[in-house]
Order: sequence, then C-alpha cells, then structure tokens
Amino acid sequence: MIPTDCLIIGAGPCGLFQVFELGLLGIKAHLVDALPKAGGQCSELYPEKPIYDIPAYPIIGAQELVEKLMQQIHPFGPTFHFGQQVTELRAEGDAFQVATSAGTRFTARSVVIAAGVGAFQPVLLRLDGLDRFHDSQIFYRVRDAAQHAGKHIVVLGGGDSALDWALALLDKAASMTLIHRSDKFRAQTASVEKMHAFAAQGRLKFLTGHVHGYTEESGQLAGLKLKDNAGAEHVVPAQHVLVFYGLSPKLGPIAEWGLNLNKHTLVVDTEKFESSVPGIHAVGDINTYPGKKKLILSGFHEAALAAFAIKQRLNPGEKVHLQYTTTSPLMHQRLGVETPKD
Repeated sequence: MIPTDCLIIGAGPCGLFQVFELGLLGIKAHLVDALPKAGGQCSELYPEKPIYDIPAYPIIGAQELVEKLMQQIHPFGPTFHFGQQVTELRAEGDAFQVATSAGTRFTARSVVIAAGVGAFQPVLLRLDGLDRFHDSQIFYRVRDAAQHAGKHIVVLGGGDSALDWALALLDKAASMTLIHRSDKFRAQTASVEKMHAFAAQGRLKFLTGHVHGYTEESGQLAGLKLKDNAGAEHVVPAQHVLVFYGLSPKLGPIAEWGLNLNKHTLVVDTEKFESSVPGIHAVGDINTYPGKKKLILSGFHEAALAAFAIKQRLNPGEKVHLQYTTTSPLMHQRLGVETPKD
C-alpha cells in the first residue's frame, strides 16, 4: 500500500501541471497513466502538432510542451506509475483506497482526475480490408512528419487536428486533399480561412462528402472513393491517409465510481474543481461546468485552483497562502536559487 497526499489519474499536460501547482504548496504527488509514458494525447496522438495558445510560446510542438512540463515539475520529484489503469476508487474515512490494473494500491488523501477523455481511442475509418494498411498508409496520429514528405496525402476530418496537419504538411506533400463531411468546421476560424485561401490558389483541394471505398495498385492503397454532397463520384489519389475523426471517449472504470456525470464528463464546481465526491477533483477535458472550454490553458487554471483546495483539505483550519514563484522559498530551495533579500 502506497500512501500519498495526492494521487493524479492521468499524466497529460494538465496532470503534469497539477504536479507543479501542488509542489508549490509542498504537496508531493503520485501519477497513474495507462500509457507507457507521460504526455497523454499530446504524446500519443499528435506529438508534432503545433500549439499556439500557450502563454509566452507563440508556437510550441505538443511533445515539446510535454518535455517542458516534465522539466518544470522535476524539482518536485513526482512518482509515475505507467502502463496501468485505475480500476478501483472508493472513499474510506478521510482518504481514498485506489487500486490499478497492475495490482498497485494507494491510500490517497486527495485525488485529481486528469484523464483527458478517459481511455481514448481514435474514431476509425471503417472500410472492409482497410485495416491492413494501418500505420503504413492509414494513420490516426502523426509521429514523424518527415515520413509523409513527397506523398499524395488525404486528410479526413473537420477539427483542429485535421486543419493543422493539412496546413503543416502542405509544402511537404506531393499533393494535399482535405475531405470533410460538410463545409462546417470545428477548427479555429483562422485555420479554416487559411485552408480556403490555399484551396483558392490551387495549392490544396478541399472536398465535401463521404468516403465509401478505396482503390489499390500492386497491393498498395492508391486512392479513396468519395461521393460528394452533390452526388458525384470521385477517386482521390491517396498514398497516405491521415484520419482525424476525433476520439471515442471511453471512461472505463471512472463511470463506476459514483461521480456525477454529464455526457461522459465529470461535473465539477468552479471554485475547487471538485467533483460530486469531496476530495476528488477533475481538471482538463474530463470535467464540465458552465462555460467550460476544452483548452490546455484552461486546464492549467483549473489545476491551480484545485491545488489550493487540496492544500486546504489536507490542512483544515489553516490559511493557505498564495505562493508566488518569484518569492517562494520552496521553489528557490528546489531549484538551488538564492532567496531574494528585502
């Protein structure tokens, strides 16, 4: 049995930043993640995706962001438990008994669920026989942008990932085609406008419709069969297909823990980002509240307020002082920096 002041479920960006906010308040954390390494969706699904809304970084790659967060939390010595899923969480007195699929057991005085969309899986392009091209010509994530250079690329989807990669790979591709079911997008307006501008210049092709088949040449994927929204049939050349239909949220055991849910997300307040069970908090994409925005920077804010609530829970009756990083003795001690004198 491993005792800990706080157990964080999920080691994506929000879970990692939670370590930092807790560390500033002198709270050490353990993290559990089903993936084999830290980073969550950023590392697993789109490590090279550019992110534009992290303060002080005009642009930063998803994996680079994870690496920076790991560097930031290193002074606080978090303990990671990778490759295991939390299967049991129950309250017992003032603490929580937690067990994982690997048999690891914790007694945690507080819990933060930072599990993104849960045990996520990409939504697949389902065509008979297409799975044999998985990770050779059909891709649900971009691990190495260089492997797509010089290829006839088709990007499927209408969200940020689809638009971001269509634009990022445009100059590297032999040809670029973006296919979406309609001309309505879930992506940033600036990205959509840029895509339409490139389409008008003939630098990429944008089609709306439904992919219903594919063609082969010499045992290799050669094209996708598309029925457009006007009913016309097309065969779109395709050596590499990047599918960004989104993620299928599978909460898994989280749904069994007696927490208040709303459409696969955990309902929290906006003071403590606490769930319906006191002492269990949720930050990042896993939670919901009025005005919720699924942005990494919003998750960072949630982690900060959750940390103060956890500190108060662990030290009832004591005032929790705001820890400014520029004046925090704990931060200076951890980093070996001399504390400024008045």
